[in-house]
Amino acid sequence: MENRSTRLRCTTWTCSWLILLVSPLTVAGSGREGDKVELALYYETLCPYCSNFIVNYLPKVFDNGLVSHLDLKLVPYGNARIGVNDTISCQHGPSECLLNTVEACTIDIWPDLNEHFPLIYCIEKLVFSHDYTRWESCFEPLGLDSKLVSDCYAGGRGKELELGYAAETNALQPPHQYVPWVVVDGKPLYDDYENFMSYICKAYSGTAKPEACSELSVNRVQLREARKTHPVCYMKEKMSSPAFKAVRSAVESISGWTKMLLDV
Repeated sequence: MENRSTRLRCTTWTCSWLILLVSPLTVAGSGREGDKVELALYYETLCPYCSNFIVNYLPKVFDNGLVSHLDLKLVPYGNARIGVNDTISCQHGPSECLLNTVEACTIDIWPDLNEHFPLIYCIEKLVFSHDYTRWESCFEPLGLDSKLVSDCYAGGRGKELELGYAAETNALQPPHQYVPWVVVDGKPLYDDYENFMSYICKAYSGTAKPEACSELSVNRVQLREARKTHPVCYMKEKMSSPAFKAVRSAVESISGWTKMLLDV
């Protein structure tokens, strides 16, 4: 079994991401903790808008160095519900519950952002490209031990984590209405979450504004004017909608993964 602190290995598959990731995070601890902005993402793994945010928006803070000024927290639970005997039902079916727990275990096992975010990014990139049945392929290129996650899932720790995330999500004030639900310093951004960096810059209280904040005001205005829809997964998504049926069909095709993990 590999040690939890196993360093990331740069392969052809991961090289471009790791070059982007490691440099800013290396200096993330150098600033004063009190200057950091709290950024929390409440999401569910199979919501396409959540995967889009994780793959195409969130990595920008690593690219421009803004991550050095953040306390970033990921909460993989979303619009799931707690039933009798603490059973958890997920909006996009049992496969979403599986991946929610996998990502919760990932954060618990590797609490360092250097380690858990690349794995979550990899899984969500597969979700985004409609290829998430291959999620287990993300471990080896990153030098992470998949058995630690399967043990977390099968041993009950994963459900404990999800119940904790459920309590945290359900306690949000104001209550979350959909996902992705992005919160900056305790304030939700609602459907303007794509402009989260502008809110981070506004909330930053350090003496010198990060360089990444210099041009965000103009970009934010342009993006708000261009956006015509609300790219979110609502809590009460209509079961009869074509989009919901397509997702349901896809997740049902891999429902066997849950049993396979439990049999490990």
